[in-house]
Amino acid sequence: MSALGYPDKHLVDAALGWLDLHAAVEARAELLQVSTANATHPEVLEAWWRVHAAEQHWDEALRVAELELIAAPDRMSGWVDRSYSLHELRRTVEAREALLPAVKKFPEASLIPYNLACYACQLGNPTEAHQWLRKAIARGERNEIKQLALNDPDLAALREEIAKL
Repeated sequence: MSALGYPDKHLVDAALGWLDLHAAVEARAELLQVSTANATHPEVLEAWWRVHAAEQHWDEALRVAELELIAAPDRMSGWVDRSYSLHELRRTVEAREALLPAVKKFPEASLIPYNLACYACQLGNPTEAHQWLRKAIARGERNEIKQLALNDPDLAALREEIAKL
């Protein structure tokens, strides 16, 4: 898909800025101005997903994530957004299954094994969770991932093991 043109690029950037300020209403207002021609552009869809996530509207977030995957299956965001939405909808088994194919599709990404670690932990599989977390650390910045994991409620059951990493 082609790059997002102006003025729609400005609108998406403004929406992301509002989201950084925890202002989902203002972000939504920016995205509502995006042209119809670019409504399904991956960058627009990703911004919409972030709005729905900020508002904790997980059914809508899931719908948008599925559109992200249709529009750009080679972008990691759709895979992660879909699984995260499913997890937030308490459909963690589905979240895990939906994200597993992305491990090979995005071999350098640390976020995918990190999220799989969270899902495994929540599903009561601490050994699997620990394995995924080690893969995430191997793919990413060790200290950053470790700090993130130590503060992640989804990984609370592994705190002692994480501290030793």
